[in-house]
Amino acid sequence: MADITAKMVADLRAATGLGMMECKKALVEAEGNMEKAEEILRIKSGNKASKLAGRQAAEGVLAFAIDGNTGALVEVNCETDFVAKDAGFVGFANFVAKTAAEKKPATVEELSELVEAERKAIIAKLGENMSVRRFHVIETADKLVAYIHGSLATEGALVEFKGDEDVARKVGMHIVASKPQCVSEDQVNPALVEKERHIYTEQAIASGKPAEIAAKMVDGRIKKYLAEVTLNGQPFVMNPDQTVAQYLKENNCEVVSFVRYKVGDGIEKAVVDYAAEVAAAAKV
Repeated sequence: MADITAKMVADLRAATGLGMMECKKALVEAEGNMEKAEEILRIKSGNKASKLAGRQAAEGVLAFAIDGNTGALVEVNCETDFVAKDAGFVGFANFVAKTAAEKKPATVEELSELVEAERKAIIAKLGENMSVRRFHVIETADKLVAYIHGSLATEGALVEFKGDEDVARKVGMHIVASKPQCVSEDQVNPALVEKERHIYTEQAIASGKPAEIAAKMVDGRIKKYLAEVTLNGQPFVMNPDQTVAQYLKENNCEVVSFVRYKVGDGIEKAVVDYAAEVAAAAKV
């Protein structure tokens, strides 16, 4: 039997919003597998997808560069939000983006090597460690536009499109706000669709519905799920009465692909108890 710790229970509770005992039972049933435990709870409770993936933990900024028909979006991390706002750090992030667009490196390690001298220089100046966390390069025969949200530059998207740039930029804003996984239904990972279908089927069976009605319920929920996770199927943020696909068609525009980043996605930030540190230091 897996050792179920209090932290595991607390993390699952934070992810699902369910009670401690329910979370502990699910972890026991899943033999300590967090993802499986969450799936068990979703089947039993009908909860939506995990909140775990959206946790912000790292500091830093996003930056982009578009060089003709090549564009890059990068995330560069640092230790504190104070440094993240520093003009020198922001300048370094912009340099990383420009390097990625020009050199088209294959890996983060390769990109990091290309900017290592500049990284060391800005570290020496600001006294804080920093790193290139991820990047995405798009090479296209079509057009590119980027949208970075707000002065803190922590959320953004790089969009490959055909048509009007202003229309595509507004859709970029929508991508940042609504977080679609891909452009269209045919691009959704089949494994994710089957996982959702399994959950919805188990929920329908548990509700005691006849098989035919249960099947229709599942099909309806899958259709809704696909609309929620695809750019084309989502209600457009600037006019919820139409989908993004309708807005694009109305304006003779098409989104071919996109990449969306949010600084710190998927990284758990260490919580520092400054009072405890001070108390400990006082005892030395």
